[in-house]
Amino acid sequence: QVQLAESGGGLVQAGGSLRLSCAASGHSASTYIPYLMGWFRQAPGKEREFVAAISWGAENTFYADSVKGRVTISRDSPKKSVYLQMNSLKPEDTAVYFCAAGRAYGSAFKLGSYESWGQGTQVTVSS
Repeated sequence: QVQLAESGGGLVQAGGSLRLSCAASGHSASTYIPYLMGWFRQAPGKEREFVAAISWGAENTFYADSVKGRVTISRDSPKKSVYLQMNSLKPEDTAVYFCAAGRAYGSAFKLGSYESWGQGTQVTVSS
């Protein structure tokens, strides 16, 4: 496992943009090579759901249908960081957003593919 720290959440009006960042840290970060890094979100009273992910090697990207076309995931390999650019935000995007990393091969869409999780960052979109 590796420690993950998210930043960039906040309050934004509908139609606005936010860029979330996630960086791996800790003594194991320098040798940590993920297979996947992704973003999930959890709204009050709802289950945690997949938002987007990127495979570290091939740099394939994956998106939930609910955010496709509005969200872009990218990575910075040397910094062991992943970013989530969110545009045209909607009130239904309001949630705590979690960064996740997985070392083993697995489906980008499933929580079980990730063994390291950040603490989350709040995104609130006002109407």
